[in-house]
Amino acid sequence: MKSNSVLVRPLDALQQFLKTEAASGVLLLLAAVVALVLANSGLSRAFDHAVHLPFALGTGTLAIGTTLQHAVNDGLMAIFFLVVGLEIKREFLTGELSGRGAAILPVAAAFGGAVVPALLYFAWNAGGPASHGWGIPMATDIAFAVGILALVGSRVPPAFKVFLTALAVVDDLIAVGVIAIFYAGGLDSRALALVAAAFAALLGLNRARVRVLTPYLAIGVVMWAAMAKSGVHPTVAGVLLAFTLPAEGGDAAPLRRLERALHPWVAYLIMPVFALVNTGVTLEPGFVSSVLGSSIGLGIIVGLFAGKQVGIFGTVFLLARRGVGNLSIDGRNRRYLWGVSLLGGIGFTMSLFVTGLAFGGEPHFTDTAKAAVLAGSLLSGLAGAAVLARASAGTVAASPAPG
Repeated sequence: MKSNSVLVRPLDALQQFLKTEAASGVLLLLAAVVALVLANSGLSRAFDHAVHLPFALGTGTLAIGTTLQHAVNDGLMAIFFLVVGLEIKREFLTGELSGRGAAILPVAAAFGGAVVPALLYFAWNAGGPASHGWGIPMATDIAFAVGILALVGSRVPPAFKVFLTALAVVDDLIAVGVIAIFYAGGLDSRALALVAAAFAALLGLNRARVRVLTPYLAIGVVMWAAMAKSGVHPTVAGVLLAFTLPAEGGDAAPLRRLERALHPWVAYLIMPVFALVNTGVTLEPGFVSSVLGSSIGLGIIVGLFAGKQVGIFGTVFLLARRGVGNLSIDGRNRRYLWGVSLLGGIGFTMSLFVTGLAFGGEPHFTDTAKAAVLAGSLLSGLAGAAVLARASAGTVAASPAPG
């Protein structure tokens, strides 16, 4: 009886996670549609004014001038990245990435699915003013991808759902590294020193086995403020904070408690609000042709749709054929892998986030990139759903067997 509970508990946790992400994907889609409708209606000017309305956080010398969009992108998204960091740490310690055999395929596939799209984008934009946007098509949006899986139904073997979830977690880790290293502004050494001191204090709390969340969160806020001044995007502070939280103790661990508390807020509020304030693109006559005729647009669309499936499917196919990993891709399972690889091309949240970092000061580039992210993500999602639905038609496929 005890062994059964040990097996069932992780499966129940995965099912609950997938349900949350699927519902979040629906809300994300609705928020994106609302933003597009508002941006192309008589309310567009009022909507744009509201999104960019300046206001101050705090009072006196501590006041920080910002706008709604920046408050969401720099503040609320730090909480999103905190949850991303918590998920990454949990997966590597106790989840699907904790064993070398289980981790090698999703880790390798995530790198393949990040490098190939970046190279394809760069091939279209090398040497031009838009070359800095190579990081845009690298990301996978787990909420949308899992949402599509939920729509396809329960006939997709669980092993491929686990694979996609693990791949997206590693993909997020890659994205965090890219943002921190390649999309940093002019660096402030004093602010970075304060970041280092705060991080060291967090590690000290961990080594002292402090299990109360309050001191971690208080120091995390200081680290976020210092990061905002350092030139590194402040959302990276969320990931650093997550990596220092104690994970021992099962469901009672500080990491698990904070993840359970924040995940619904991120899934049902923060991500939809982010989509609402960042997805609005004015679709003027000739806009589609201008996107398709742009090196930015083509680089992103081809990167997300073709680059992701080639990078993910190709990496797994080559490794699995050599007996690496524990995923079987024979027969019908090959079509499941193809469908999941296509879903990896749904970039959306992280792709839009990197768009703001890469082209924040160039509205024309930003609008073109946003439209391309939406087009590439939609194309990948529809194609992935069609492939998975066709693979699932007829008899129910058996789950992939361990190699």
